[in-house]
Amino acid sequence: MDEGVLEEVQDFWNRIASDWQTQVGDDGDKNRLLNSDPVLWDFAGDVGGRDVLDAGCGTGYLSRKLSECGARVVGVDLSENMIGIAKEMSPELDFRVESVTGLRSLEDDRFDLVIANYVLMDVPFLEETIDAFYRVPVLRSDGVAVVIFSHPCFPQGRRAEGPGRLVSYSWDEPYFERHKVVEPAWGHFTSDFIWFHRPLSDYWRAFTASGFSVERFEEPRIASDRYHLAASSRELERSRTRPYSVAFRLMK
Repeated sequence: MDEGVLEEVQDFWNRIASDWQTQVGDDGDKNRLLNSDPVLWDFAGDVGGRDVLDAGCGTGYLSRKLSECGARVVGVDLSENMIGIAKEMSPELDFRVESVTGLRSLEDDRFDLVIANYVLMDVPFLEETIDAFYRVPVLRSDGVAVVIFSHPCFPQGRRAEGPGRLVSYSWDEPYFERHKVVEPAWGHFTSDFIWFHRPLSDYWRAFTASGFSVERFEEPRIASDRYHLAASSRELERSRTRPYSVAFRLMK
């Protein structure tokens, strides 16, 4: 494993930690709120009284929501600055600086559920991360993993809009080849974004190779009972017609 790549990723997320908290706030950004969070909660089921690992917790918005629903939560993130914000906001919760690729500090813990919410496209080592989710000291023998990540087929940063509903997506590298992506800062962010492209089939193979079975798969899109949360007709149309992410429910 190239520790230099992990250090680069860690440094990136440390730089943007405050901006990230602005982005997700207390309830998640608009994509989560409109599209993927309902799928996440459906896949997770009733978390009351369950031990849950929020893998790649960032500044902790989801950890807080899980705790409010009665879960016993541990949140881990590679970024010390992210964890610092999470602890400041919720000192009563268990937040740890830890790479999801190793999860070495969790040897004595047992979890019913692992959630990785928009994390896997940000990790440089996919197979090692999924293996860490699966192994016995982390996930119980009848445990579940819920993973949601940006749709690799339709990179939003490589999107061009035409007249009407015309939308096109492009790749600078061949879709089937894994590669690191560096994209310009957007919105209120001031640093270029780093993420790792892999074809969707590579994710599926990583899940099954580790021992997981894919129980459910979804491409989240806005449900009618959330239409009113869209800030504009344009935002609603985008949520109804564009594939922003993919979601998996994995069974051990």
